[in-house]
Amino acid sequence: MGETPTYGVPTGDAIVSVSGLHKSFGRVQVLKGIDMRVRRGEVVCVIGPSGSGKSTLLRCVNLLEEPNSGTVVVNGYELTDPDVEIDKARRSIGMVFQGFNLFGHMSVLDNLTVAQRKVLRRDKAEAERIARDNLAKVGLSEKAAAMPDQLSGGQQQRVAIARALSMDPAVMLFDEPTSALDPELVGDVLSVMRQLAEEGMTMLVVTHEMQFAREVADTVLFMDDGAVVEQGPPARVIGAPSHERTRTFLSRVLNPVHADE
Repeated sequence: MGETPTYGVPTGDAIVSVSGLHKSFGRVQVLKGIDMRVRRGEVVCVIGPSGSGKSTLLRCVNLLEEPNSGTVVVNGYELTDPDVEIDKARRSIGMVFQGFNLFGHMSVLDNLTVAQRKVLRRDKAEAERIARDNLAKVGLSEKAAAMPDQLSGGQQQRVAIARALSMDPAVMLFDEPTSALDPELVGDVLSVMRQLAEEGMTMLVVTHEMQFAREVADTVLFMDDGAVVEQGPPARVIGAPSHERTRTFLSRVLNPVHADE
């Protein structure tokens, strides 16, 4: 873990830089001027209540949602520039969603190689070698020939992570990757994410897994009502939050049995 980055100020080692980001759906303002940065090799976890704008922020980072105003720069590409080559810019961004989004009619190996061959123009042998290396990384070497419906939810999510890694991303975005899983399957996915963090992968993670955020994140952002309320190292944001709204949220998340007493 390194020192906490400075937000909203350009730094040379930032992979993701978000400045003045606003996003509305109709009259509902979902993001209200977000400034944030993710440095190379850093893990940033975004926490907060449902409806606070966390997933919208993540989707704006790779332009799955188009901001109303503000700038998003990822790996040197300004995605919010109307003239940007968006497909080229997105190649450096790996995305793992709540759902697994695997192609059900393709084997696991084919799921991992199709984009490599079509987008990165790798030949079959190289794509399969890289795919198998990443399946081994997520502990699923023996599932290369399996179809997605033969896998558990946790296994499918690990395949989705391996698929994203096979595109050699500069940064990985995770949108609550364990929220759709049965509780007993969550640990395997988080273990893979911990391993990626230890290997130095740059990661921006929207999560409700507070223990993961506490142990793995370099920086934690707490969002509420479309704004970043508090940010800093997990020991401060989760362990000793300074804002009442953060304290209220954490008391409910960490002590759910007593939240309504």
